[in-house]
Amino acid sequence: MIRVGIMGYGNLGRGIECALKQNQDMELVAVFTRRDPSTVTILTDGVKVYHADEASKMKDEIDVLILCGGSATDLPEQTKEYTKYFNVVDSFDTHARIPEHFANVDEVAKANGNIAIISAGWDPGMFSLNRLYASAVLPQGKDYTFWGKGVSQGHSDAIRRIEGVADAKQYTVPVDAALDAVRSGSNPDLTTREKHTRECFVVAKEGADLAKIEAEIKNMPNYFADYDTTVTFITAEELKRDHSGIPHGGFVIRSGNTGWNEENKHIIEYSLKLDSNPEFTASVIVAYARAAYRMKQEGATGCKTVFDIAPAYMSALSGEELRKSML
Repeated sequence: MIRVGIMGYGNLGRGIECALKQNQDMELVAVFTRRDPSTVTILTDGVKVYHADEASKMKDEIDVLILCGGSATDLPEQTKEYTKYFNVVDSFDTHARIPEHFANVDEVAKANGNIAIISAGWDPGMFSLNRLYASAVLPQGKDYTFWGKGVSQGHSDAIRRIEGVADAKQYTVPVDAALDAVRSGSNPDLTTREKHTRECFVVAKEGADLAKIEAEIKNMPNYFADYDTTVTFITAEELKRDHSGIPHGGFVIRSGNTGWNEENKHIIEYSLKLDSNPEFTASVIVAYARAAYRMKQEGATGCKTVFDIAPAYMSALSGEELRKSML
């Protein structure tokens, strides 16, 4: 059995716990939280909740620690810290900062002989793989990625960290005209702003400066500055009533040509329609936790991304079973 620990017990942490239940070769052995452990109730019988400060003491009892913090401020520090003691997997999703995050984590992982898989999820993650596969198969062409309509956990978390914000949900929405143009095979040149809009529903704390909050959201680099963004202030009751779900999804499309004169047109499209963004993300992470364990067993160390990991490492099936049933 692969022994797994969960660091952080929010939506993603609960999703990890549910995903582990569906993977018979893995078991949850501990949950860690920055809250008072006595206030955290989990679903798995017989598994204890510990304070985050106690994690390093359990390094010999955990094969892979899954980090469920936010990308804005948690994971840049947590992944480096816990890689000192464990093989880890995170879902760092600030695309522009992935090279920096990789370099920081790789140094620590190699120094401590551990495996760290970063940016595992559906984007970055499954969408990243499809971009790579499609561009390798159709080198003459263009990649397009559309997200939504759906709730972005990372962007919602970034809004909630703004001073004066009590709660928030952010929706990423594809622009239909842009999506239609790509599917037509016309290979349009689209700016970031032309492909998506962002809709933010924000519950402000009493007395907060609403204009300041809106300005900070709309000008936030890497999150909202490059998009047409609408900010709507609502009550906590309205947020709970109208925005309690966490759906998401999207499309990766490669439009390319083959033939001596590139006369034949091809479209590769991969899509996801998710009822629960965190639960699906968790399922991807758990598969990569298996990969981290197997790679460590073979003596590998350092930071890895989905590009570095053979698909067979993710599956509970043996190579023979995979060749018989899926190849």
